[in-house]
Amino acid sequence: MIQVLDKSFEVFITREELAKEIETLGEQISEDYKDGDLVFLSVLNGAFMFTSDLMKNITIDCEVSFVKMSSYSGVESKGRVDELIGLSGDLTGRDIMIVEDIVDSGLTIDKIISLLETSNAASIKVCTLLYKPDAFTGKKRPDYVGFSIPNAFVVGYGLDYDQKGRNFDMIYQIREPKKGPRKMLNIVLFGPPGAGKGTQSERLVEHYGLVHLSTGDIFRANIKDQTELGVLAKKYMDKGQLVPDEVTIKMLKTEVVSRDDAKGFIFDGFPRTMAQASALDEFLKSENTSITAMVSLDVDEDELKLRLANRAKTSGRPDDADPKVIQKRINVYRNETAPVKDYYENQDKWVKIDGVGTMNQITERLFDTVDDL
Repeated sequence: MIQVLDKSFEVFITREELAKEIETLGEQISEDYKDGDLVFLSVLNGAFMFTSDLMKNITIDCEVSFVKMSSYSGVESKGRVDELIGLSGDLTGRDIMIVEDIVDSGLTIDKIISLLETSNAASIKVCTLLYKPDAFTGKKRPDYVGFSIPNAFVVGYGLDYDQKGRNFDMIYQIREPKKGPRKMLNIVLFGPPGAGKGTQSERLVEHYGLVHLSTGDIFRANIKDQTELGVLAKKYMDKGQLVPDEVTIKMLKTEVVSRDDAKGFIFDGFPRTMAQASALDEFLKSENTSITAMVSLDVDEDELKLRLANRAKTSGRPDDADPKVIQKRINVYRNETAPVKDYYENQDKWVKIDGVGTMNQITERLFDTVDDL
């Protein structure tokens, strides 16, 4: 806890989390601009600490300028005129990276970009430590983001409250009155390919008024909309690499935070490892809620293979018809769920449901189980 003037703040992002994320940003920017001619424009006052640490992780030749927005009454104009103070040198043909401490409405970034339109730069992009997607109303979304955060007031690490608090080496969030645990129904739903998990998810959503969070759907939506997380995820995928856990959990966080009115969530496809399960627990704890149960649909392999073979006739998916592919998918599922099952079983939150029978029979078992949670 810290006190800044008349308000209390509590730790929101630790120095270790800041260092790790800034290192990742530095590596990514260095890789993206290894063949470019990059100029960083650090926006004062807030971005000075972020810029300093970011530069320590940039491994390519670059330049840094500290700039500030200013308005004045134009001699020949009838209104206020915006200008960018501190900008020097010819930017023709060069790559510009605007560095901000935080992007909320995005209006300042839009103004800066409009002032740079006559610079003849090769490209103009934005890197921000913090981004508030719920508050954003601008035209230009940031291209590189450290942390997407809720629309709450923060100080520290360059950010201020009435010019105070910039010197803290962590980021603090304004302290709200303590809330009791949110009464939510949060289910991690697992089931092998062919278990009917998709159908049962839809029925759980409809019956209990839950929000279905499928990591596959979330990835596709972010990539399609070219969000900063989607662009980052696609870079890993294009290289044939696994998307890091921190990127996936950030996507989930954004979805959960944007649904503050939700009665609960069905997590589909996540977590798949103990590290992911632990990260999900930590995040939900910060939202005053937790996982209610991990529900597994149990179906023996012979039944799964029969279902997938039948599904192949109508699904148009060739992998459903290939026995080798089917076996590999089942093996991957078994290997993935084993440690996660143990994680939730140790918390007394693992529940197994007989997944053999008609869809309605399985649904009835699910509802009976959930009602008893």
